[in-house]
Amino acid sequence: MKKLLTVILIALGLNLSAQNYIEHKIEEGETIESIAKKYLVTPFDIYALNPDAKTKFQPNTVLIIPNSKIKNKPIDEESKELIGYKTHKVKRKETLYGLSKKYGVSEEEIKKANRFLYSENLKKGDKIKIPRYKTFVSKVSLKNTVKKYKVQPKEGKWRVAYKFGITVAELEALNPNMKPILQPGDELNVPNIEDQDEKVIESEYDYYEVLPKEGFYRLKIKTGLTQEELEAINPELKESGLKAGMVLKIPASADATSGLLDVETTNLESKIKNFKVKKLALMLPYRLHRIDVDSVEEAKDMIKKDKLLPIVLDFHVGVRMALDSAKQLGISTNLKVFDTEYQPSTISKILSDNDFSDYDAVIGPMEEKSFDRVADGLRSDRVPVIAALNNPKEIYANVFKTIPEDKLLQKAMIDFVKADSLKTKVVVIADQSHKATSEMLKKEFPTATQIYSQKDKKTGKDAHFIYPVQLENVFRPGKTIVFLETNNGAFASSVISMLNAHTVDKTEIVLVTLDKNKAFEGKDVDNNNLSNLQFHYPSAHRNFDEHKSNGFVKAYKKEFGVSPSKYVARGFDITLDILLRLATEDNLYEASNEVVETEYVENKFRYNKSLYGGYVNEAVYIVKYDNLRIVEAN
Repeated sequence: MKKLLTVILIALGLNLSAQNYIEHKIEEGETIESIAKKYLVTPFDIYALNPDAKTKFQPNTVLIIPNSKIKNKPIDEESKELIGYKTHKVKRKETLYGLSKKYGVSEEEIKKANRFLYSENLKKGDKIKIPRYKTFVSKVSLKNTVKKYKVQPKEGKWRVAYKFGITVAELEALNPNMKPILQPGDELNVPNIEDQDEKVIESEYDYYEVLPKEGFYRLKIKTGLTQEELEAINPELKESGLKAGMVLKIPASADATSGLLDVETTNLESKIKNFKVKKLALMLPYRLHRIDVDSVEEAKDMIKKDKLLPIVLDFHVGVRMALDSAKQLGISTNLKVFDTEYQPSTISKILSDNDFSDYDAVIGPMEEKSFDRVADGLRSDRVPVIAALNNPKEIYANVFKTIPEDKLLQKAMIDFVKADSLKTKVVVIADQSHKATSEMLKKEFPTATQIYSQKDKKTGKDAHFIYPVQLENVFRPGKTIVFLETNNGAFASSVISMLNAHTVDKTEIVLVTLDKNKAFEGKDVDNNNLSNLQFHYPSAHRNFDEHKSNGFVKAYKKEFGVSPSKYVARGFDITLDILLRLATEDNLYEASNEVVETEYVENKFRYNKSLYGGYVNEAVYIVKYDNLRIVEAN
C-alpha cells in the first residue's frame, strides 16, 4: 500500500519533499504515538498516509510522515545536575510518595540513592539520602520544537488546543504542570507553528473535544447540532471525519441539554465481568478529634448537637451496606476511610501522605474547597472523584457530579408537561423576582396565561399576593397546568389555597413548579391541598415505596429498627452504582456513557460527559403528591 501511494504521488508529479512529506523507518520499541509526538503530528495523520500501519506495525517498516508546520528555532531547555545529598531520618507514617513531594524529587530518584528501597519498605528511623540537584538552562535546537504562548482573556484549554491544531491531551502533555483552569497571562508550551497557521478564536463560538467512540449522533444529542451544521462550522470534518481528541468549534448558544435521553434502566448485575478487587477512598468530615470517645454520654450529646455528623454517619452506614451487597455479587472492595475534619489543610496532608494513583474512585469530600483540592490533586492520575453530597462549581475532567444541575431539573419538568396530551391550558403564576422564569415558560408555552404578584403601592416592592379576581375566568372544564414559581412561603400558601378552591365540577388543576424549595414546605402550606392539586416537581431523588419489597430497607430496619434516611439511601445507591460500574468495565469512565442508566433505592444515575469538564448525572425524577404520599409520576 505504501509503495502504491508513493507511485501515485510521483505519477502526479508531487514528490515527497516537495509536498512536505518525510520518511521514517520504525525502530524497536517505537509506537505510533511516540512517532507522532516526535514529528508533532497526530496518529491519525500517520494512519491517513499509511493505512497498513494499523495491522502491520513492525521495525524497519518505512512510514510516510506529513512534515509538521513547526518552525525550527533554538529553544531554552531545562536540565539538572546532581550536586549532593541531604540526609533525612524517616518519621512515623512517612511515605516515599510524601517525601518525593516534600523535596521535589521523584520516588525513583530516591530509590536510586538508597538501593535497599527496591527490596524493602520505608521504615521509621531509616536514614536515607535525598538527592539535590542544580537546574540550568541551555539553548537546544530540535527538528520540531515548541514556543511559549501567553493565554488570552476568556481562553480555556479547548480554545488554545483549537488555535494550535492539537488535542487537549497533547496540550496537557506539553504542559504537565498546567492549571485545570487557565488564567489570562499563564504561559504555555504550544507547537511553534507560523503565525498564519494559527486558527482564529471567535468569541461567539465555544470549543469542544470529541470523545472516543463519539459520533455525529451523540454530538447531536449533546449540542443539538446536526452533522451538516457541524461540518459547515468545521469544514475539515468533511475530509477527516470525526476523530477522538479533535477540538470542534460550536456556537456558544448550543444547548447542552437539548436532548435529554429517555433510556431503559440498565441491569448491571447481569454484565459483571471484572472481579478485580476495587479500591475506594471515602473522605468525609467525621471530625472525630472533637469527640471524647471515652465518654459515651458526651459522644451522644455531640451527635445530637452536631447537624453535620448525623448526615455523615448515615451516609457512611449506606456505604458499608453497599459493600456488603456488592460482596454478595462477588465484588470485593478495599475501602479506606479518611476524616477530612471539614478543613482544606487536612486534605492537603491526606494527599501528601497517601498515594491515590491506583484507586478506582474517591467519594467526597463534602466541603467545596476540599473537594476542588482533591479533584485537582488526582486529576493527573485520572482518579475519579465523586461529588456525592455537594454540587461543585468546577467540574474537572475527573469529577463525577451525582446531583443533576438545576437546568436539567427544569428541562425535565417542562418536557414532562409538554408530553401530556390531555392538558388544555397552561397558567404561570410568579412573584416579581421570578419574572425571568415566567418569561422563559411563556416561550415554551406560547398560549400560557401569565399572572404576577402585586406590588406595594407605596414602596413599589413585591407585596407577595394576588387578588382573587386575577383568577376569575382563568380556569374552565378540563385540565389546566399551573406553574407556581416563588421562594416566598406566604405567597405559595395563599396561591395554593386559591387554586384548591377552583377545583370544582369538571375543572382539574395540576400544580407544578420548576423549583420545589422551602416555600412549598411552610407550616401554612396544607399537604391535603397539595395532594388535591396533584403537585408535581422535578427531583434528584424519590422516596422509596414502603409498600414494595426492598431488601435494603428490610436489612436496615432489622438492624436499626427505623426506616433509612435519605442520606443512608444515598450512600448505598452511589457506592453500589460505582462498584457495579467498575465490575462491568475496566474503569469508571468506560462504564459511564449516556446510554447506561441505573436505578437503586432512591436515586438513579445516567452520566454524560459535559462539554467542558467531567461527568454530570442527567437522570431526573418527576414526583407528585398522591393521597398525602410523594410518588414517582408516570
